[in-house]
Amino acid sequence: MTTPKPNPAQDPRKESLIEYPSRFPIKVMGAKAEGFVHAVTMVAKQFDPTFDASTVELRDSKAGNYLGITITITATSREQLDELYRTLSTHPMVKVVL
Repeated sequence: MTTPKPNPAQDPRKESLIEYPSRFPIKVMGAKAEGFVHAVTMVAKQFDPTFDASTVELRDSKAGNYLGITITITATSREQLDELYRTLSTHPMVKVVL
């Protein structure tokens, strides 16, 4: 007897716990350097044309060497979020994306 293969559309690992569209905060950390905030906001605008840069939250590290940036985008799909995380994670100024 063979076990039926799961249908990818019904695979529970593929189901999202996020309802789209929704507001979705993303924390980005990197060295406190000129142009870092601008670079992160430009990536956010690339994935969410309605992104409002005035909503960006900034937090310095304890020693002041790093900067935490919280951006809140309108997430429209899992693919959009995956690609946004991938783009931010590979940016040379970014150390961590949460």
